[in-house]
Amino acid sequence: MSTGSCMCNAVRYEYQGEPDVTALCHCIDCQKWSGAAYTSNVVVQRKAFKVTQGEPKSYAVTGASGKKNNHWFCGDCGSGLYTELEIMPDQTCIKSGSIDDRSVRDYSVGVEFYTQDRMKYCQAVKDAKQVPQFG
Repeated sequence: MSTGSCMCNAVRYEYQGEPDVTALCHCIDCQKWSGAAYTSNVVVQRKAFKVTQGEPKSYAVTGASGKKNNHWFCGDCGSGLYTELEIMPDQTCIKSGSIDDRSVRDYSVGVEFYTQDRMKYCQAVKDAKQVPQFG
């Protein structure tokens, strides 16, 4: 079992098992939501993920795929925690920086989504599948 939290520890979660994939998302929504060039995501089965403490807030948006995206975050400190995408109903995209176990640093990026929106100063990750759009 792996665990994670927001910066202030008001919201905590856990998940079972290995990730389905580690993905970078360069879509405009992820850039706006994170304030960064992309989000780094550890994608797990939704049924293996649960919030164990606190009540995260969410912001729903229609993504570039045309489907609903729910971005979950701590209402106290504002840390982004995870995203649930209508286009991926069986998976949860955990923001890798919120995971407690620092072994996530050893995961290889398997795929980069929305590479058409990648910032010019960001290079493609070697050996990661490159997907211009998603959905």
